[in-house]
Amino acid sequence: MPTLVALHAHPDDEVLLTGGTLARAAAEGHRVVVVVATDGCMGEVPAGQEAPRLRELRQSAALLGVARVVHLGYADSGHGRELYPDPPDRVRFVRADAEEAARRLAGVLREEGAELLLGYDANGGYGHRDHVRVHHVARRAAELAGTPRVLEATVPREAFGRLLRLVRLLRIPARYEPEALRGVFSSRTDITHVVRVRRYARRKQAALAAHRSEVADGTGRIAPAMRALVRMPAPLFGLLTGREWFVEVRTGRSTR
Repeated sequence: MPTLVALHAHPDDEVLLTGGTLARAAAEGHRVVVVVATDGCMGEVPAGQEAPRLRELRQSAALLGVARVVHLGYADSGHGRELYPDPPDRVRFVRADAEEAARRLAGVLREEGAELLLGYDANGGYGHRDHVRVHHVARRAAELAGTPRVLEATVPREAFGRLLRLVRLLRIPARYEPEALRGVFSSRTDITHVVRVRRYARRKQAALAAHRSEVADGTGRIAPAMRALVRMPAPLFGLLTGREWFVEVRTGRSTR
């Protein structure tokens, strides 16, 4: 069965953007590999220790049926206006040499003989600078490795707007304004694949809950929404997250 590799920016992104697709692919017999660019940490990680969010990622991946998790070795770049100096032990992903990052990912693609690579759309989803960098690194790595198919995870911009209105109706804190929607995710007309994953909703919800530092203990901008999703009745969670969307990149290579 073909191998699927998914590149994500931070631990928890694998669930939020592609969790159902990864679980479905694994359940259907595909080998699934998650590569995360950053460890989700802003500061230094003590020598000989693994970043806490990487440990959570491994728990999440196991629940989704992922066979292997790889960290490319970079630090989180943060989402605020200010870009902080690099930690002493590693470079922030947005400052990293994009070609070097692509070569690291291409090495994994070659090792795995990957037939399909998942990345992010050109807007990096909601615009996080690490997500935008994932978009470029994934495309370049696919070129270097000769990976025949690339799908870029996204959400229909129109559906995202409706979700925000629902979030406000439920009184879940959200910082997005209507005018910001113009520069996030992808238009419905650009989407080429819709993956129906409602039957894997329980796995996806459990995998999201595994990211305790972001869900239970987190104070970031999306932490309240993540907590609401984890506490949501499973049928409602499945209704809200039962589809995942992708834009296929035309690589010019035929599938093997």
